[in-house]
Amino acid sequence: MEINMSLKISIYLPFILMTMLLVHVSCLLVDTIYNNNNNPSEWEEGSGYYLPSSSGITNRMIDEMEEDAWSMVQKNGNQFTINGQPFYVNGFNTYWLMVFAVDASTRGKVTEVFQQASAVGLSVCRTWAFNDGQWRALQKSPSLYDEDVFKALDFVVSEAKKYKIRLILSFVNNWEAYGGKSQYVKWGKAAGLNLTSDDDFFSHPTIKSYYKSHVNTVLNRMNTVTNITYKDDPTIFAWELMNEPRCESDPSGDKLQNWIEEMAVFVKSIDPKHLVEIGLEGFYGPSTPNKLQNNPNTYAQQVGTDFIRNHQVLGVDFASVHIYPDSWISQPTAEAQVAFTKSWIQSHIDDAENFLGMPVVFSEFGVSTKDPNYTITFRNTLISTVYNTVLNSTKRGGGGGGTLLWQLFPEGTDYMDDGYAVVLSKSPSTSNIISIQSNRLNTFNSLCSWNCRWGCKKKHLLHNSLYHDEL
Repeated sequence: MEINMSLKISIYLPFILMTMLLVHVSCLLVDTIYNNNNNPSEWEEGSGYYLPSSSGITNRMIDEMEEDAWSMVQKNGNQFTINGQPFYVNGFNTYWLMVFAVDASTRGKVTEVFQQASAVGLSVCRTWAFNDGQWRALQKSPSLYDEDVFKALDFVVSEAKKYKIRLILSFVNNWEAYGGKSQYVKWGKAAGLNLTSDDDFFSHPTIKSYYKSHVNTVLNRMNTVTNITYKDDPTIFAWELMNEPRCESDPSGDKLQNWIEEMAVFVKSIDPKHLVEIGLEGFYGPSTPNKLQNNPNTYAQQVGTDFIRNHQVLGVDFASVHIYPDSWISQPTAEAQVAFTKSWIQSHIDDAENFLGMPVVFSEFGVSTKDPNYTITFRNTLISTVYNTVLNSTKRGGGGGGTLLWQLFPEGTDYMDDGYAVVLSKSPSTSNIISIQSNRLNTFNSLCSWNCRWGCKKKHLLHNSLYHDEL
């Protein structure tokens, strides 16, 4: 059937105009971001994008276009991705969110943390999905849960989504705080098991079954606020097997290695969608004797962990490293601690890229106010050192996947402070450093996303060395 030319034009013209408009908008966006002098004071904030106010493109427009972007974080080689685009992380720890959410009188502090974190561009929070046999316990005994506490965790997850913050949820503690592996062993002894060490947590079949039951319960939990099962919720960035696992009774590392191999596959068998990480501190072990010199002290090689070997496990998607030079190394000088921090980070980025083929997240770092040599200047210096060293990897699209500050607190929670708490409203200089790092990473992530989404011909801007230097 023939259609005359005027009718053809009337049919196709709207589509042609819409395509031209989208190309124009995407190129305008890249131009304005690239040509701007990167002065944060001239940029608008919102949903992780930073746009010059004169660009004519509002954050509301981006919010609408990016509603479909709240999908699972994935891994592609040594990068995190969302919808196929790079996702570099500036995040934080606040471990006590679930416990505070139980009580109406403290629940507002959860919202405050997310509000304040979002205001400085933080995108990921690491927190506990456990409290075993303690005050306000989630798990009162094996497989017996307090529904009110579980509803509090539901609230934490739903509230994080409101502020576009993703969560890394840890399943258990190596330490006694919030129960930990020692509580599991106590339960086992109460059941008549012959257990001699807290490290039996890693090897006794019954104790391992307790842990697996908890993992299964959390993964299959239907959130009472969002009606989304945890294992299907993109708000969850990743699962962490354990906070700072150590098995000092077996310095060879075999016992912990076997546990990691078993539990990583177990988590993936229930939830293949989410990323999994171990929760390690990053100490090198017997499998890499040439790297033992990089450890902060000789004791670190005797705690049963083995950074490279542990992460070469099926089901583990990215590496974790902690950084505490003020308590790890013997030299008290600021210069020595900064030098260690730089080398510790770079060593693990190199390993992630050259041996593991996965991103590495520096998932705890900070400076304690309880240290005799503490000053706010040094804390800011150490935070900046961590940020800048990892940023050097980001500039080249490397394996430095991100950082999580230990830890962010709102005002009025001083009694929970272990010395490392950062209260943004009381620390404007630290807050500014955090915000600038967020701006840099969000700009990089946003440019990649817009560039690839619309196919703008200015793709070479992302690879321009001048642009990367300006980051």
